[in-house]
Amino acid sequence: MQVREALKHGVERLTASRVGSPRMNAEVLLMFTLGCDRAYLFAHPERDLTPDEQLRYEEALAERAAGKPSQYITGHQEFWGMDFIVSPAVLVPRPETEHVIEVVLPLARAIGNPRIVDVGTGSGCIALALAKELPDAEVHATDISDAALEIAHANAARLGFDQRVQFHHADLLAGFQPKSVDFVVSNPPYVGNCEEVDREVFEHEPRHAVFAGHTGAEVFQRLIPQARDVLKPNGWLVLEIGYSVYSPVRELLRDWKVVEVTNDLQGIARVVAARN
Repeated sequence: MQVREALKHGVERLTASRVGSPRMNAEVLLMFTLGCDRAYLFAHPERDLTPDEQLRYEEALAERAAGKPSQYITGHQEFWGMDFIVSPAVLVPRPETEHVIEVVLPLARAIGNPRIVDVGTGSGCIALALAKELPDAEVHATDISDAALEIAHANAARLGFDQRVQFHHADLLAGFQPKSVDFVVSNPPYVGNCEEVDREVFEHEPRHAVFAGHTGAEVFQRLIPQARDVLKPNGWLVLEIGYSVYSPVRELLRDWKVVEVTNDLQGIARVVAARN
């Protein structure tokens, strides 16, 4: 089987299984199988796959057709221009989470040596992106999952930030002293137990990182008061939210000095920034 034939077969297989963006997925899985980039695929359409490569490509296609996210098959996901290791122990970093970084950066750059805590760090994508862009910042990251922290530690080491980010096994902000932090940043679970999500999210991504409880606002109900306690005067809380928790989060922030909302590219409220 040649590269062009493998791509055609992959697209047909994934289309039949109703996988979204079948060509992109077929290309990603073939690049993963061959250890090459997209330019190589199109420069060498007549390159023959070895029997082992054909077998591994078929296995990857079968996993993707069954709903397993391609990121968990390849073990990688790009975020903020960096390559992150991912596994079913962590949520797959999403492009919309980059809005959190965009909101934090100008606020943090206005403060000398800001102290930042990323709550529920997962793969470490937010903490490491902020460490990359803010060389003078003191960055901490917490997670309640040992497995997630293992992934985050690995990403920090691979990306050269293992001396810049301090990881803590903690429930939200446990262990941080009052009035000691300039920024609390988080992409917490915000889906209600009764809400529908994509099949691959429901079946493969860690439930504790997706579902917050009955309403979806349960983590915010705990995190926002804790953040108010640990933030310095005029400190900022920056949260990723979903459409279903926008109103309860605004209500929880009703007594904060400033509350600003940033929409994503679809016009959905995605990030809330509140000043203490």
